[in-house]
Amino acid sequence: MIDIHKIMEELAIRRPIFHLEADFQFALAWHIKKSMPESEIRLEFKPFPLDGIYVDIWLSNEGTVIELKYFTRQLESEYGGEIFSLRNQAANPLRRYDFVKDIERIESIVGQGKTARNGFAVLLTNDSYYWRPPSSNWQNTMDAAFRLHEDRQLGGNLHWSATVNKNTVKGREEQINLKNSYHLQWENYSNLGIGPGEQFRYLAVSVST
Repeated sequence: MIDIHKIMEELAIRRPIFHLEADFQFALAWHIKKSMPESEIRLEFKPFPLDGIYVDIWLSNEGTVIELKYFTRQLESEYGGEIFSLRNQAANPLRRYDFVKDIERIESIVGQGKTARNGFAVLLTNDSYYWRPPSSNWQNTMDAAFRLHEDRQLGGNLHWSATVNKNTVKGREEQINLKNSYHLQWENYSNLGIGPGEQFRYLAVSVST
């Protein structure tokens, strides 16, 4: 299994910020290839030809799949002579759901034991609402099951609260069933200054058989 934390630490030195998720995906894949030249890497790989499932990055030699998310809050910044204008996506329930869905997807791929033996779901963000401890009544929120804050133990059968507006979660109504339990620990990625949104942190959830 690759050392995802070492990879992210090295990447942050050269690329502390990204324009979009696709930018993050390409930069990470490129850095893995430079660090591990023997690796065979594919982007937007389809592990099961008859299914509509794609993964962001597949390392065939290592049997590793990686799913990425890049959730941002508004930020205007310059780095290396390049202007970055990040839009405000807001730390909303649907994005939390999508990340947890990535974990479930990796579990299903790794569980097949053919294409992959392990994987990572990686979330990079400059929005502290994802990692910081929630208010005392967070378990009463519509997305309590999908919260991703520091030290959260994530696992089991996860679903929206009974009072959720079905139109709000349209297309994401299905319950998520995680086979394993994951202790969520956020890591520092980069810090461009002291203003709002200038600190980036990431969450890397490791999935294996």
